[in-house]
Amino acid sequence: MEKLIIVSSDSHAAMPSELWTEYFEKRFHEHLPQIQYESDLYSGSVVPLSKMIMGRPENTEDHFSPTGGYRGVYDRDVRLEQMDREGITAELIYHGDARVGDLAHNVTNSVWPFDVWDGGVRAYNRWAHDAFGSAPDRLLLIGAIGSCSDMDATVAELRWIADNGFTGTFAPGFLTHPEMPPLFDPYWEPLWAECEAQDLALVVHAGYGFEQGLLYERLDRVNREVKEAGGSAMDLVMRLTQDVFTQEFFSDIKARRPMWQMMFGGVFDRHPNLKLVMTEIRLDWIPTNLAHLDALFDEHRSELPAERRPSEYWRENCLAGASFVHKAEVEMRHEIGVDTILFGRDYPHPEGTWPNTPDWLRDAFAGVAENELRAMLGENGIRFLGLDRKALAAIAQKIGPTMQDIAGGATVDPDLVAMFDARGGYLRPAEGDARIPEIAPMLEDDLVGVGTTTR
Repeated sequence: MEKLIIVSSDSHAAMPSELWTEYFEKRFHEHLPQIQYESDLYSGSVVPLSKMIMGRPENTEDHFSPTGGYRGVYDRDVRLEQMDREGITAELIYHGDARVGDLAHNVTNSVWPFDVWDGGVRAYNRWAHDAFGSAPDRLLLIGAIGSCSDMDATVAELRWIADNGFTGTFAPGFLTHPEMPPLFDPYWEPLWAECEAQDLALVVHAGYGFEQGLLYERLDRVNREVKEAGGSAMDLVMRLTQDVFTQEFFSDIKARRPMWQMMFGGVFDRHPNLKLVMTEIRLDWIPTNLAHLDALFDEHRSELPAERRPSEYWRENCLAGASFVHKAEVEMRHEIGVDTILFGRDYPHPEGTWPNTPDWLRDAFAGVAENELRAMLGENGIRFLGLDRKALAAIAQKIGPTMQDIAGGATVDPDLVAMFDARGGYLRPAEGDARIPEIAPMLEDDLVGVGTTTR
C-alpha cells in the first residue's frame, strides 16, 4: 500500500550569527553589535520558557543539547534526518527561531530604518537558499518579507526568490510600521501580480501584524527591571509570562485580518490564482468567522469591490496550516473544509509536534477515514502548492508511515497527550464565535476602507 505523504505546513530556520557578516551587506555591519544584543535578549528570554514546557528529558535533549535534533534549524542534513525519523516527506520553511534572532526584520528586533530591515531580509533569503536549496522537493522555502516601502525593490526580491526555487513569501505586513497601507489598498497590486505570475504562495503566520520594535521593547524592559532588582532566572521567567508572553499575546487575532482585507478588497477577483496560506493561528475559528464575513458581504454586496462571498474565496484561494493540529480542529474538519486543511509540525519549536509527531498524529487523527487523512496530511499541500507528487510519493515510500501506523488504533500514552496540551493547547475547546466581538472593530474599519457606509 502506498505510504502516507506528509507535507508539513510549518517549520522554521535561522541563520547562525557567525554567518551574519557573510550575508548581511557590509554597509550594515556597524549595526551588528546592537542586533547581537537583540538576539541574545530574545534567546535569553524565550529558551528558559521553552525548557519549562518540554516536560520529558528526551525532548529537552532533542531541543537544547549541543547535539540535539534542533540543529536542523540551520543544518540541512540534520533537518532531513529529523524529517526521515518522523516520516515527513516535505515541509514549508519559515524564518524565526528563539535560538538566534533575525537580522532587523522581526518583532524581536528594535526599530530599524527600512534599508537595514530590507537588507536583513535579503541576507536571510540568500542564506536560506544556500543552506537548504539543494533539496527543493523536500525543503519548501518561504521568503522573508521586507518593509515594502519601495515597491520596485520588493518586486525585484520576489523575482529573486522565485528564480531561486522558493515556494512562497510571507505576506506583506508580517512586521508592520505606521505608514504601511492595508492590504486592500491599490499600493499592493504590483506585489499581488508578481506573486500570481511567479506562482508564489503568500503566507500569514502566527505573529503577523505586530509593529516594529514592540516585542523587543517589552523584553528589554522586563529583563532590565529583573536584573536591577537582583532577580533570578526563575524571576525572569515569571515576569515574562505575566507581562509579555501572555495568553493574549499567543492568541492575537491580527493574523486573521489579511484574509478578510484581501477578500473584501477584491484581491482574489483581480488575481484569481493567488494563494494564501494561514498557518499556526488555529482553525477552530474559521467556520463561524467565515459565516460572519459572509453575512457582512451579503449586507454590503453593492458597495464592496469583492464579487463573491468570503467562504467561496476560502475554498478556492486559501489553505489552513493546522500547525500544530488540535483535537477540536480534527473534529471540526468538515465544517472547516477537509480540502482546505494541511497538517504542520512547527519544527523545531517546543509548542509544536516535534519530536513526538507520530504519536501526536496517532492521537489527533484516530478514526479519520483514509481519504481525509491523506488529504490533510499531504495531498492538499501537493494540490494547492503545485508540488511534484510523483517525486514526493517516491520519498514517502522510503520514509513515510503507513495508514496502519497512524490510524491503526494504537493507544498514545495519556501523559504524553497531556504534555501536548501543555505545550500547544492540544485539548483546548473550539473557539467558535467567542471572539467575533474582538474582530468587529477591525472589520468595521476595513469595510469603511474599501468603500462601504457601515458607520
